Amino acid sequence: MKKGQTNNPNGRPKGKPNKVTTDVKKFIETLVCNNLSKMERDINKLAPKDRLIIIERLLQYTIPKQQSVSVEAQIQAEYASLERLLNTAPEKAINEITERIMMLNRNQQKNE
Repeated sequence: MKKGQTNNPNGRPKGKPNKVTTDVKKFIETLVCNNLSKMERDINKLAPKDRLIIIERLLQYTIPKQQSVSVEAQIQAEYASLERLLNTAPEKAINEITERIMMLNRNQQKNE
């Protein structure tokens, strides 16, 4: 068998990490979990500026980064979400939502 070939003609399923990646992530998680108090003490010994830099770098692993999204892309995402909802929601729910929207439109037209 040549390098890079396996007996699986379909290859690894999309999105499934390879074993090395999984093992390394597990090792890092264990290392961090076993050293939390030591890491905290080390961070607290740093100068305030350095401490903030470390905290900022660590935040990227807990808080997702905000991405700039164009108005068009945001509208397309909203329409896609609405389409998924309409394709999966029960007919009764869709009818009730439609009636509610029509009522709100009528009320808005009266107030204008």
